[in-house]
Amino acid sequence: MKVRPWMLAVIGGLLALAGAVLLWATPAIVHRQVKSNVQVDPESGLAYTMWRDIPVPFYMSVYFFEVKNPQEVLHGEKPVLAQRGPYVYREYKQKSNITFHSNHTVSYREYRRYYFYPDGSAGNESDKLVLPNMLALGAALMVENLPYALKFVFSTALKTFRETPFITKSVKEIMWGYDDPLVDFLNRLFPGIIPFKGKFGLFAEMNNSESGLFTVHTGVDNITKVHIVDNWNGVRKVNYWHSEQCNMINGTAGEMWPPFLTPSDTLTFFSPDSCRTLELVFQKSGWTFDIPSFRYIAPKSMFANGTVYPPNEGFCPCRQSGVLNVSTCRHNSQVFISHPHFYNGDPVLWEAVDGLHPNEKDHALFIDIHPLTGIPLNVSIKLQLNLYVKAVPGITETGNIQPVLLPLLWFDESGYIDGPALNTFYNFLVLLPIIIQYIQYILLTVGSLLMLLALALGIVSLKKQIPLTRRLSEAMPVCQRVSERSPLLQAATTNVSLR
Repeated sequence: MKVRPWMLAVIGGLLALAGAVLLWATPAIVHRQVKSNVQVDPESGLAYTMWRDIPVPFYMSVYFFEVKNPQEVLHGEKPVLAQRGPYVYREYKQKSNITFHSNHTVSYREYRRYYFYPDGSAGNESDKLVLPNMLALGAALMVENLPYALKFVFSTALKTFRETPFITKSVKEIMWGYDDPLVDFLNRLFPGIIPFKGKFGLFAEMNNSESGLFTVHTGVDNITKVHIVDNWNGVRKVNYWHSEQCNMINGTAGEMWPPFLTPSDTLTFFSPDSCRTLELVFQKSGWTFDIPSFRYIAPKSMFANGTVYPPNEGFCPCRQSGVLNVSTCRHNSQVFISHPHFYNGDPVLWEAVDGLHPNEKDHALFIDIHPLTGIPLNVSIKLQLNLYVKAVPGITETGNIQPVLLPLLWFDESGYIDGPALNTFYNFLVLLPIIIQYIQYILLTVGSLLMLLALALGIVSLKKQIPLTRRLSEAMPVCQRVSERSPLLQAATTNVSLR
């Protein structure tokens, strides 16, 4: 069958129209697809499963700062530190007590457990380290303002229990606890001065524990509110700090964020471990595991003091810029958090000790997130624990220690989407929108080409018809002249007419 130009034009027009309709409808289709998949709803499938049973393997890498000159520190010299590690732990998170409410919120508790991961570690949990005796030095600061008689009793107890300002313990003991008779003594003599009984360890309270009762929005009624915290332990603000803004519980629980992020948006989340809301800012766009992503990082103002960044005045009393005093929510233990190696902090902090080398590559935290869905793809949260130490009058065990923020350790909680979860995420929320996008452009392109081809064929056909018409018009006068000049033709014509 011969293809007519008008047929090509009609087919091309229909294809182009279909592409235009798809181009117009695609944003609504993608929006609907994302909305149905990211809300916290058992019927939504993908996001709910990821939210309930986090498929991303998380690891906590711990780096300790071993004190190489403990005796010299007691005599007032600068501490010399050596970083040891990483000691890596596989972190398992599980939500329980999941309860949906009629106001489109859901409550839950998230439990976490840690298991040593030797394959990723640079040593064993049996490794011995020389570290500050956090219990003795921290308690010394707590009793600093008590009457001299009580301080004398405390100092005598330290001698009796053979407590020294620096101790040698295994990684396992430091992490998960060790028996110390000083704990029972302090609980008897100074009730309430320390919040625990039995073993003392830096992470003893974190293992097999939960981070409180979170109530978050499901997004079923309003997708822009999905994962946003409604309350934590029944409250919408904490009482650790000295301004309403600093006490506010804002953002999400730090697992997922609302979809349709733009570079002007920030990632805000409440961290029970930090006792406050944290906010990350956009750094750059890129690709993570072949998925478009935004990278968010901590602004320099995160742990800045009130002098450098006035809104942080509510977190004071402050020390140098770059550290956050969390003693108010850590039982007045004089513990400070910061970026590793005091990255983004006042140089005075890391110059006060030897062995620190802050740099962005090793010590900056970041979150790579898929902006369309608000689901993190690659996470690395890095924080450092520091203990404020100094000589306390009346406590001879503190020697002549000069006031200093002494780094204890820093850790990196990291995880990235991989395996079946990555494949499912990629297929439904990345590949499918890309395919739809390609289809619409293919339809528009093919339709436009067919219409151009139809136009070209029409022009060619028209050009062929013009010479034929011209030759016929030129032939008519010639025939007429021939008939006038030929008697035989005229006679034949006459005979035909008579008949």
